[in-house]
Amino acid sequence: MIDLLIQIWPYLVAAAYLLVGAIASAHVVLYKRDVRAAIGWVGLIWFSPFVGAALYLFFGINRLRRKATRHAEDDPLDESLHPLATPGATGLPESDEAAFVEGTEPHLLGLGQFVGRATGVPLTAGNLIEPLVNGDEAYPAMLEAIADAKRSVALCSYIFDNDRAGLMFLDALGNAVGRGVEVRVLIDAVGARYSRPQITELLEAGGITVAKFMDSPIPLRNPYVNLRNHRKIMVVDGRLAFTGGMNIREGCLLLRELPHPVQDLHFRAEGPVVEEIMDAFAADWSFTTQEQLEGETWYPALESPGPIVARGIPDGPDENFETIRWAIHGALSVAQRSVSIMTPYFLPDQSLITTLSLAAMRGVEVDVILPEISNLRFVQWASMAQLWQILERDCRIWLSPPPFDHTKLMLVDDSWALVGSANWDPRSLRLNFEFNVECYDTELVTRLAALMADRRAAGRELTLEEVNGRSLPVKLRDGVARLFSPYL
Repeated sequence: MIDLLIQIWPYLVAAAYLLVGAIASAHVVLYKRDVRAAIGWVGLIWFSPFVGAALYLFFGINRLRRKATRHAEDDPLDESLHPLATPGATGLPESDEAAFVEGTEPHLLGLGQFVGRATGVPLTAGNLIEPLVNGDEAYPAMLEAIADAKRSVALCSYIFDNDRAGLMFLDALGNAVGRGVEVRVLIDAVGARYSRPQITELLEAGGITVAKFMDSPIPLRNPYVNLRNHRKIMVVDGRLAFTGGMNIREGCLLLRELPHPVQDLHFRAEGPVVEEIMDAFAADWSFTTQEQLEGETWYPALESPGPIVARGIPDGPDENFETIRWAIHGALSVAQRSVSIMTPYFLPDQSLITTLSLAAMRGVEVDVILPEISNLRFVQWASMAQLWQILERDCRIWLSPPPFDHTKLMLVDDSWALVGSANWDPRSLRLNFEFNVECYDTELVTRLAALMADRRAAGRELTLEEVNGRSLPVKLRDGVARLFSPYL
């Protein structure tokens, strides 16, 4: 028997290789949306026997199928629930629609209709949204809100470090629990590992209800290891929200001149859009813990304290797939005068490169602000390898000087802003759970445009000649890095 096995084992291995390869390839062909990704995975499966199939099993399959928990029975495109699903509707009451048209350029009304139909989320009028620059402005405002909390605090962050900034939040949350406030803290399982010991241990010791998003004691056994919660959300008493791109870590406190400083932007929100922000947290919390957050504690009646029309846009590899990417395409398509983009990581796919180029070729001024020195060098190399494609179409690229700028911001025609957690890269736009807010308001956009103008003035313009003038070894290095852009 042993002699027989010795003789036939190569044939058994070959048969197993063919069977595994065929099954994995069939799954790729049936379920991968992007042709290039499908070709790449099939090649890896067949040219890396067993290893390629194993990598596809862990990193290539999206097993996640979530439904909104608070409105699980609702169809997101049910016309009675979401008026934006009806052509010509704006999702606003008639009086608010008139104010929206009056306060915003008419061509952006069509953008509001489009994003509503793409996301199934209605616009809300009467919001107040305030930008907060760096942790020096954001953290004191957030800590004050926690100190004033009467009923509830919901906090979600990708990174929540065990450092001086994290300990300030730990103390504030612990004090809130001591006052009888309902506190829920959700931290991504990968982001929680950025510091040791993990802040989750201290939160639990302080009696704070905390959970880690898609955690596994053995990461390779986690079927969702490649899908991370990158959202940054805090909602206090269901009335006041903070969201944007800022993690909780001491590097964001630039005035303290700590090592590894990071510039960033966060936003304080009041008004009906807070309910949409809370919905995103509640869905993540329910998915992670099976606890439903409902009632007045988390969802009080909301007033309309400001003039801003806004919409929360949840995005993820589930029912909200590529919603932010659709919003970006829509905004680029309707832009008439200007598009300004600020992002720490810039790896747009070919469709976004084409849409950016088309906007510039139509005469729209397209400005992209990137960090001159990235905290992820490999990503910066991949980005540099494709910048020529938009530079040759008259888009302008500006490099902001250190400290590293983590800000994510997009402005269109002085009246529309997209803010939140999503970067311009495949990980944010296809794999991560993200949350952005689109805002229609001239005053807010004017303030944000001034901030971007300051960043441009402090930096320098990157020219096509400079990109083309890189040495051959550098071009090859950057080109090889670009091959990995779908996975960065």
